[in-house]
Amino acid sequence: MEISEIRITLRDDNKLKGFASITLENAFVVRGLKIIEGASGLFIAMPSRKRKDGTFQDIAHPINMATREWMENQVIAAYRREMQRVENGEIPPPSRFGSYDDDDRGVMEGSY
Repeated sequence: MEISEIRITLRDDNKLKGFASITLENAFVVRGLKIIEGASGLFIAMPSRKRKDGTFQDIAHPINMATREWMENQVIAAYRREMQRVENGEIPPPSRFGSYDDDDRGVMEGSY
């Protein structure tokens, strides 16, 4: 399996650092991954929906830890590249507002 594209939309929030969408094999898109700053660093939260009982259920997720780590490493690397672009003045700083797919500013093409 190959991630053929990663799109990052940065956010200016204490914990929520951005959203990601990934395209697998140029054939399947997963939107709504969240890039979160946790107690031990950045991690990826999978897209989820709220159940009637108030708990959340992942809509899409890796089945094993190796795939989760592989995906997380690639998304976090893409996030860091976007933050570098902000620091270099190539793109404007992130906003607190908007949805995960409100712009195409963070398109990252190619194999990861």
